[in-house]
Amino acid sequence: DTSLAEVNSFSPSVPISPSSMINQYKFEDGPELRDLFITVDDPESHITAIETFITYRVVTKTTRGEFDSSEYEVRRRYQDFLWLKSKLEEAHPTLIIPPLPEKFIMRGMVERFSDEFIETRRKALHKFLNRIADHPTLTFNEDFKIFLTAQAWELSSHKKQGPGLLSRMGQTVRAVASSVRGAVKNRPEMFTEMNNYMETFSQKINLLDKIAHRIYKEEREYFNEMKEYGPIHTLWSASEEDIAESLKGIAGCIDRCCRATERRMAGLSEHLLPVLHEYVLYTEILMGVLKRRDQIQGELDSKVDALANKKTEKDLFSEEIGKLEDKVERANNALKADWDRWKQNMQWDMRSTFTNVAENNLRYYEE
Repeated sequence: DTSLAEVNSFSPSVPISPSSMINQYKFEDGPELRDLFITVDDPESHITAIETFITYRVVTKTTRGEFDSSEYEVRRRYQDFLWLKSKLEEAHPTLIIPPLPEKFIMRGMVERFSDEFIETRRKALHKFLNRIADHPTLTFNEDFKIFLTAQAWELSSHKKQGPGLLSRMGQTVRAVASSVRGAVKNRPEMFTEMNNYMETFSQKINLLDKIAHRIYKEEREYFNEMKEYGPIHTLWSASEEDIAESLKGIAGCIDRCCRATERRMAGLSEHLLPVLHEYVLYTEILMGVLKRRDQIQGELDSKVDALANKKTEKDLFSEEIGKLEDKVERANNALKADWDRWKQNMQWDMRSTFTNVAENNLRYYEE
């Protein structure tokens, strides 16, 4: 397949022999002292006069001193997760906020509110919260704590409160977009390299996503056609006494092939497709983070230019520039640390995902 050749430069070089393929990438988690454990489960449907929606149980267990209890259980709907993501973006405009599963569902393959849809979303929401919990900065965000601990009426009340200082800072960063135009003059080289990396990564991951969906679609069509052939051979055996046993044997083989194909499809839909979709969403998030960093840099550059042309109020401008320089440095340091962490996680996810696909394919052909 020529399209697979196009992504060859992105895929890690792995030997083809089955044993080395299976054992090439096995990672052991480092000794981490985790103190926050979150589970998303038990989806429930709610039907009102104006809408139908799903809530999920969020169970939190922790040993952190800032929590009043060691265990919490709350119910949250998808809109609550959207609110949390928005608050994190406002408070930390140059950190990489994990994506929510807006685009995780395979279009045309599952129906909204079907069991498959709900389970796919539940897994994605579970991953979203645990990625935040594992993040060295986001995990201590006050809105995250409220999301995990507040009862429904408390969360609703908190949502109605006005934006705090950090939220206003985030809004200011977004507002700068309208005043900053063109390339940033003094962007450090590393952020140009990040931008170039993400442009290439976006092309590769979108191509992989399209290929994976096409493979899944073709597998489903093959499975649906093959399901019809088993019963046909069984019926045929009833009218062909001389070859009845052979026809029944073929029917049994087809049935086993169907079950093996169904397991392979499940592996694709549960392990490969969601990971690829998550990183398609990550590309949008990262490009947005890089743009916000550039906007902060652009605000500083415009002030420096204004100071050079200003004959009065130099002291005031110098003070503003000093504050903006600190702001740019904080943004740069936050993004650099998050970038290294994101790349390491991405590479681990990709290797483990494709290794899992290879193992599933080996089992399929062995069966």
